[in-house]
Amino acid sequence: MIASIRGPVLAAGAGWVVVELGGLGMRVEVPSGRVTAALPGDELHLQTSLIVREDSLTLFGFATEAELDVFGHLIAVSGVGPRSALGVLSALTPAEIAAAVAADDEKPFRKVSGIGPKTAKLITLSLSGKLSHLAFESGPAAAGIVSPSDAIADGVRAGLVGLGWGEAEAGQAVQDARDAGASDDSAGLLRAALALLQAGRSGRGSRGVR
Repeated sequence: MIASIRGPVLAAGAGWVVVELGGLGMRVEVPSGRVTAALPGDELHLQTSLIVREDSLTLFGFATEAELDVFGHLIAVSGVGPRSALGVLSALTPAEIAAAVAADDEKPFRKVSGIGPKTAKLITLSLSGKLSHLAFESGPAAAGIVSPSDAIADGVRAGLVGLGWGEAEAGQAVQDARDAGASDDSAGLLRAALALLQAGRSGRGSRGVR
């Protein structure tokens, strides 16, 4: 298996690069816009996955281990082939994919060409709980390095806002769930926070009945 390649770029196009390796030009399919330094003459280092079919050998390359990890999870989902997985990674970062999965939000995936509503929903269901280690990966925050648990909480909060909850109530629900000892992975924290929000909404509705 070809786990990675490093070498000068011989040619590049939309979604592909040719990297020189031992005198050979290796064509590698890559996420559009995700691979940097893809100009002829520049050296490129890619994490790779070799997909073997009866009539083809196709090498897929990624700038980070996170992208490669997500690619492996995506192609394991029924109905998602390597090209579709590459399309997802061209449109979304690993952190955005992890956040959408944690929030059970299939809408970002439906925007990708070749991903229909059923497949988008299947992606969120199949990947649930598998990408929490990638969720909200980022560089240092302005005030310093964010701990993994705080990063997950921030992502869950953002996911709740994306589902229509207000920022203040989403933030409070996440904090209350953490204080109550909710699981510190994104899926567990999201479920706990949602339960609190729904219970609060139900309670307000009951108080409004005379």
